[in-house]
Amino acid sequence: MRKNLAFGSALIATCASMGMHRADAQGTPMVEDASASFAERSATPATPAVVVISAHYDNSVGSSDASSEGVVLGTLLEQRPLLRPGEVLESVPGLVVTQHSGDGKANQYFLRGYNLDHGTDFATSVDGVPVNMPTNAHGQGYSDLNFIIPELVDRINYCKGTYFAENGDFSSAGSADIKYRDSLEHAFGQLTEGRFGYRRALFGGSTVLSTSSDPAGRAGASGEMRLLGGLELQEGDGPWTTSEALRKINGLIRMSQGTRANGWSIDAMLYQAHWNSTDQVPLSLVLSDQLGRYAALNPTDGGDSGRGMLSVERHQHDPDGYTKVSAFIEHYRLRLWSDFTFYELRPITGDQFEQLESRNMLGAKAAKGWNRPLFGHDSVTEIGLQVRQDAIHVGLLNTQSRTPFDVVSDDAVKEREIGTYLQNSTIWSDWLRTVAGLRSDLVHMGLTSMSLPENSGSASGQRISPKLSMIFGPWEKTEFFVNAGQGFHSNDARGVIDRVDPTTALPSTMTPPLVASMGREIGLRTEIMPRLQSSIALWSLNSDSEIIYNADSAIGSTSPNGASKRVGIEWNNHVQINHWMFIDADWAWTRARYAMMNDNGQSGDDIPNAVAKVASFAISMQRLGAWSGELDTRYVGSYPLSQDGKLVGPATMVSNLRIQRTLSPNVIFSLDVLNLFNRQYDDISYEQDYRVTPTSPVVPTGITVHPGEPRQARLTLRVRY
Repeated sequence: MRKNLAFGSALIATCASMGMHRADAQGTPMVEDASASFAERSATPATPAVVVISAHYDNSVGSSDASSEGVVLGTLLEQRPLLRPGEVLESVPGLVVTQHSGDGKANQYFLRGYNLDHGTDFATSVDGVPVNMPTNAHGQGYSDLNFIIPELVDRINYCKGTYFAENGDFSSAGSADIKYRDSLEHAFGQLTEGRFGYRRALFGGSTVLSTSSDPAGRAGASGEMRLLGGLELQEGDGPWTTSEALRKINGLIRMSQGTRANGWSIDAMLYQAHWNSTDQVPLSLVLSDQLGRYAALNPTDGGDSGRGMLSVERHQHDPDGYTKVSAFIEHYRLRLWSDFTFYELRPITGDQFEQLESRNMLGAKAAKGWNRPLFGHDSVTEIGLQVRQDAIHVGLLNTQSRTPFDVVSDDAVKEREIGTYLQNSTIWSDWLRTVAGLRSDLVHMGLTSMSLPENSGSASGQRISPKLSMIFGPWEKTEFFVNAGQGFHSNDARGVIDRVDPTTALPSTMTPPLVASMGREIGLRTEIMPRLQSSIALWSLNSDSEIIYNADSAIGSTSPNGASKRVGIEWNNHVQINHWMFIDADWAWTRARYAMMNDNGQSGDDIPNAVAKVASFAISMQRLGAWSGELDTRYVGSYPLSQDGKLVGPATMVSNLRIQRTLSPNVIFSLDVLNLFNRQYDDISYEQDYRVTPTSPVVPTGITVHPGEPRQARLTLRVRY
């Protein structure tokens, strides 16, 4: 029994492949509980149908190939109070999601001692479609998740580290694939009203379009065709002195047929938003009461963004193996007006700038797996191909009150990424299985500069990335993991190709197209104590080049710094107290340093904005009569703002509460209290030079902050029909 379970978990060794169903003895897909463990879902045909019920996570022993890999179930997100949609990723242990600007902009992410900025080194996808954007107007790997509808999320498959062959660009620190539901138990409409002008309307439902019989004669088991739809309308002003005036419309249509073992799906979505933003402001002005905590020095900052996407996928499994294919087409646009230095560069007009982008994307993925013995041992071999083509018009303009008066750069970029991989998963004994992979990535960049013709050109880069995981056990409901592998992130095509810096007119220091990383991890996962799932991971991650955010109005993007080294430990726990109460408690510590002392022309080796400590605690009560609820607390430790460590960002701790009452079988009322204890905290702090008026002196090493939002309540009425 255990050997078959272990073999099942080895069938697909990457986190994006966690959705396999088990089959019966004839190879026919079986209907399964959505909370069944990964090992059970992907078990061999001879494995009996066993269902493990988990309230929040699918992280049981035998469910993954690393102690830091797992699945978050949608049942967790149903209970969790969220300030912003991107915070669904905070369900990934150790990951922090904040914001340094308006709520229509991509979030700020932190994981494993990385200030991931808006997504660099953390790969995010939705139903397999990549969200990260190379050569983005604002930041490399920009990952805007504001189009996510949390109520429609079925699960989040997440990985950390460089050990998974299916994961390519931007995945050095980790990755997450957000999966939408195929259907809803009930159609619903819900209205939310909250402080600071927050209003949200959400409508969702699904229907069965047709039902056919599978080869075994069971109606609907594999032939049911479903249609799911969701529509979201949202507006809000926020606590800011300058009203945020966020307006968002978001729609999703999903058609699917079959099961996770055999079937297909088509997704179509449309999203658009516009907003005003209060960017980070000088801390000294706030502390001296010269500037209100929620005020802005430039009230004309803001942005608008939109995307339209169509994606298709098909998957098929049988006793001999499996096939998965998918493709997508997407259009994305972005305009951002920002001002971080105020009057330092241009005392007359001010330092506001506009970053604009229009992007068309095409992509496809295919994977084929074979169940074939290897030296007499159960084994699965998978090959995969991933292709992506981006056509980007990206520009940087100097502006005053959103009116452009100078073109800094205006570029047309074509960027193509091709990734291939080979992976083998083998059971060598009852206590040892291995997952070995080899990945090859090729990127080609072509740039045509309309503003500086000498910057036109092309570049290419290639990386070979080996991977290896060894899984030992289980013994006494405990298994052990040893993982190692290489990864990479791509650099902005402008930084790779530009010969002249468009902001200074000086010769550019060109960067390589692809930057390597090397990760290692040892860990364990145990269920030795009843009702407790616990995992520990000790890890290290080295990068050949560190990408940091440049909060400078002449650039407003990312740039590479020296090599870095990180080591850390993570401890995650999920406790089922009884049938209605659960506790999640996670803790992570990281030491992040530049590989060379006094690198980047600065003293010291601290990496700015590298968070060292993250902890979270959540207690959830479900189905206690007509009541349910959850209390979440997140702690983020202090972090250096400067390389010499002399400037430090303060620690923060924020708690959110949700209380839910079922008034009738079809009417549910909920109350969210965000920042329950009304703590004053900062979402982010930066070391920043600036000048606050045209005649004031320049502050060369000041601190700017974006304050977290004060306590606010949101009331939601949900009606099912």
